[in-house]
Amino acid sequence: MKYSIVIPVYKNEQSIPRLLQALAGMNDALDGEMEAVFVVDGSPDRSYELLNNALGMLGMPAQLLAHSRNFGSFPAIRTGLMHARGDYFGVMAADLQEPPELAVSFFKSLAADECDVVIGTRQVRDDPFFSRLSSALFWRFYRMLVVKDMPEGGVDVFGCNRTFRDQLLKLEESRSSLIALVFWLGFRRKCVGYSRQVRLEGKSAWTFRKKLDYMMDSVFAFTDYPIRLLTRIGMFGVLGSLFFGAVVLVARLSGAIQVPGYAALILTTVLLGAMNLFGLGLIGTYAWRAYENSKRRPLAIVALRTSNDK
Repeated sequence: MKYSIVIPVYKNEQSIPRLLQALAGMNDALDGEMEAVFVVDGSPDRSYELLNNALGMLGMPAQLLAHSRNFGSFPAIRTGLMHARGDYFGVMAADLQEPPELAVSFFKSLAADECDVVIGTRQVRDDPFFSRLSSALFWRFYRMLVVKDMPEGGVDVFGCNRTFRDQLLKLEESRSSLIALVFWLGFRRKCVGYSRQVRLEGKSAWTFRKKLDYMMDSVFAFTDYPIRLLTRIGMFGVLGSLFFGAVVLVARLSGAIQVPGYAALILTTVLLGAMNLFGLGLIGTYAWRAYENSKRRPLAIVALRTSNDK
């Protein structure tokens, strides 16, 4: 097979019949050269049973993998990519909120060597208002704090060639963001816009708590922004305390402040507080650099190599 589609599955029992029909249509569009890799991520429903029963009648090569418990969609995607056997790889959601045609377009762009990684960018969301609002805020902060060139609508699915897949799987970070790693790797990138479809079956497991955990993992794994912010606050605090100290000193000498010990107490409290914040920022910088080294990400990645050796 030439193409491998990875599908993480969690609480998707009701959408599996539609999913199997969609995969059959995708396989036809790709001239019967597609492989399906299902990864059941500790789903408590009958998802594994239904897929296992349908595997022999699927009409295409397929693998069914099951995690020992629920590890999350990104670990499930990694598992699928590790076991996929194609030359080009795509990811799609089992709830079909990303249209199947999107994955087909991924594969065609990759096969035409237009890029090394192709990313689906959400342009329109057919979701309830509060869901769209929370998602917009989430990805806005993500762009500001983690990945500057993240599309405004966010990213859930992507496709890549074997070179990109192999480099991605070398980054074995347990508390990180797979999507942020996709952007960190670089390579030739292409974005494909799509309209996110309404969910027809079941309820999304992408809760507010999971979004918050995902944001925290991404921030702590990819940016030292909180440390730099702390350092800047401390630095401006020191400067502000010096100015405020001069004002208090002038007021004390001019007799505007009559309370004994007030000036010394205020100056000491403000200055030491600001210096404490500044010192924490400096210590945090050293800790961040040690943490960066412990992740053992490569210093650089060679995407292409040519030679005139004979």
